[in-house]
Amino acid sequence: MEQKDLLWIRYVFVFIFAAALFHTVFAVTHYTIPEEMDEGSVIANLVSDLGLDLKSLGKRTMRLDVVANKKYLEVNKDTGELYILERIDRESLCTSKSVTTCVLKVDATLENPIRMFNIELEITDINDNAPRFRRDTMYLDISEVTPVGERFSLTNAVDPDTGSNSVKTYYLSESDHFIIEIQTGRDGSKFADLILKKSLDREKQTLHNLLLTAVDGGVPARSGTASIIVRVLDTNDNAPQFDKDSYTINLTENAPIGRLVVKLNATDKDESSNSEIIYSYSLYTSEKTQQTFRLNPDNGEIRVKEMINYEDFRIYDMEIIATDKGVNSLSGKCKVKILITDMNDNHPEISIKSLSSPVKEDIPVNTVIALVSVSDKDSGENGQVDIHISDNLPFALKESSDNYYELIISEPLDREKMPEYDITITVTDRGNPPLSDNETITVELLDVNDNVPQFPQTFYTIPVMENNPPGALLSSLTAIDPDLHENQYLVYFIIEKEIVNTSMSMLFSINPENGNLYALKTFDYEIEKEFLFHIEARDSGVPPLSSNVTVHIIIMDQNDNTPVIVSPWRAHGSVVEEKIPRSTDKGTLIAKVIAIDSDSVHNSRITYQFLQNTDATLFSLDQYNGEIRTMRMFSYRDSRHQRLVVIAKDNGEPALSATVTIKLSTVETALKTYADMTEVPLEYDIFSDLNLYLVIGLGSVSFLLLITILVTIVLKCQKPKPSKAAPPSRNSVISERNSTIADSTLVSNDAYWYSLFLAETRKGKLVVRQPVPKGSRYIVSSIPRSTGLTETSNSAASTLQYSK
Repeated sequence: MEQKDLLWIRYVFVFIFAAALFHTVFAVTHYTIPEEMDEGSVIANLVSDLGLDLKSLGKRTMRLDVVANKKYLEVNKDTGELYILERIDRESLCTSKSVTTCVLKVDATLENPIRMFNIELEITDINDNAPRFRRDTMYLDISEVTPVGERFSLTNAVDPDTGSNSVKTYYLSESDHFIIEIQTGRDGSKFADLILKKSLDREKQTLHNLLLTAVDGGVPARSGTASIIVRVLDTNDNAPQFDKDSYTINLTENAPIGRLVVKLNATDKDESSNSEIIYSYSLYTSEKTQQTFRLNPDNGEIRVKEMINYEDFRIYDMEIIATDKGVNSLSGKCKVKILITDMNDNHPEISIKSLSSPVKEDIPVNTVIALVSVSDKDSGENGQVDIHISDNLPFALKESSDNYYELIISEPLDREKMPEYDITITVTDRGNPPLSDNETITVELLDVNDNVPQFPQTFYTIPVMENNPPGALLSSLTAIDPDLHENQYLVYFIIEKEIVNTSMSMLFSINPENGNLYALKTFDYEIEKEFLFHIEARDSGVPPLSSNVTVHIIIMDQNDNTPVIVSPWRAHGSVVEEKIPRSTDKGTLIAKVIAIDSDSVHNSRITYQFLQNTDATLFSLDQYNGEIRTMRMFSYRDSRHQRLVVIAKDNGEPALSATVTIKLSTVETALKTYADMTEVPLEYDIFSDLNLYLVIGLGSVSFLLLITILVTIVLKCQKPKPSKAAPPSRNSVISERNSTIADSTLVSNDAYWYSLFLAETRKGKLVVRQPVPKGSRYIVSSIPRSTGLTETSNSAASTLQYSK
């Protein structure tokens, strides 16, 4: 019975102990402190943080783990405070610089009853270490023939601190020949290359003493220095050359020690000892890399030296130097990059299930053009994938179902801006490190007729010289349509417009294929001065699009009209006979020559000259108004018959002219002079002021009525235009003659000459009207004589006919 009781008591004890263990709280308490805290520094109060009883703490046993044979922490049982027992050095505790967070894990065990607490102490880095070079003095042997820009690797400085407290930059003492260039390694470490910036001359200076300073990024910053001694060598040998400048090697992690990674081969063009090569690591190669891989100095083989862990280092960069055995040895270098690949990983895969290409450029937004599926053979987070495309494309991915995505149009497309798109779809898993894959698809856009043909200008002014040959090329009006194929093929035509019963297509022609504009007739400036019409360019799309442009044709004047002499009046030919008394005084107006020219103002300016004068001392001719006056009185010695030949010449190039011959006969009878006949009885002035006003009024009303009828006919016949309305402009055809001849009445707008009305009555009397203000029109009216005393001849290029 006692044994049973003892057994029962043992079971109860075991149950109670197991229950106590079961109810033990495995809580994790986290603290963060800087490294190098003084011994005795209080970290925290465990009693308050862990919810313990301070009074019972002294009676219970508490043990803290020992880390690496060092006990860093202790608990004051009187106060319950956790304090520093031994100074903590983060660099000693966490030796790997790849670890960003250094955590000291300590298990605290409290007995009576048993309780266990997990304490994590995060140690933050302080800038307590200065950068230090692996070599205090670096020797470099550099040939004096080394080209400018050559690089030399320098040993890098090491700073046990991490983050911004590690080595940040390097500085080189002042030198005329060298500079440094700072590089960053894969692990974030900083390296410096020495670069030759000025050619060396051993005869001038054999040694160059430089000082390299490494500075970290702490506050305050710490620094370390190393001496660089450059020895200049005098040699003309060839440096060894590797087969390639760089090598990239893929090596799986956990590769066996001694495995051959790569065999480098360098050759030297020199002979004997100068061509024998020794391989070595350069100072650029980190100590970690040299510890991991062994380089055979004789044959250039690189083999695995110690176990490779993908999680520690994924990429090893090294620089190998091949040095010959010459007296003044030369070296060549190459870079080797070893990529460590993770074993048993699977890349995600992309599959394009369907693709619509090409598509029309006016495809609606949100239209599905492709279906994409993704997969990853891994499990867990390594099998979960994220898919995306570039943000600057007018496309988007939309998930349709599990691992299926739709590629849709997210923005309107425009083939004229981008005819096709290369869409790269990238899928990335969520593993560490993440792996990814990509697939590129090409979406071509089909053209639609969405662009109107555009002319470079909206208004064309084309000068055309009159008397042009029919079929002459006037201009080339070309429009541009950025569409393709039939949407780009343009047809040009003139928008039909009828002016004065004349169609534009009868005056001009345009090549429908290239827009060349031709004249179908010879233009006369004196009849037509300008044309205004529209040309339309229409593409061949469905539906067709078009635009038009306004064309202004300006007819340029040529000097193609000979002056016509209208006074003195001649019934036939160009000879005029006049009689004057011999008693005519000096300065008396004998005759006035008037000529008109139907060319433009510049070409119609006329000057007068004597072509023949019987006595140059007797008569004078005003070159501008054509007045012939006596220079002196007649004497008994002067001939009774005087012959004057007057030439009227215009201002064109070349000048055209007309002549008139005046035969003067002197008589003794008292005839009225030419000047005295400027006033006659009113009954002979058939063109009185009242008659003139009536004729002008009637002509104006008739002209306005004619214009109104013509405009009405044009508007009725003109078809509506599909193109945009042209800007307001002048009448399409403006034609006005500078001078007209009708019913023996000549009208001219020559601003240089006077208006003169000459009338010859049946009795032989003349009526002369006085000059009108400058700039007015001139009306010259001639009434034929009935005496028939004059001879007629024509010396001009054109003849003016008068009705009888």
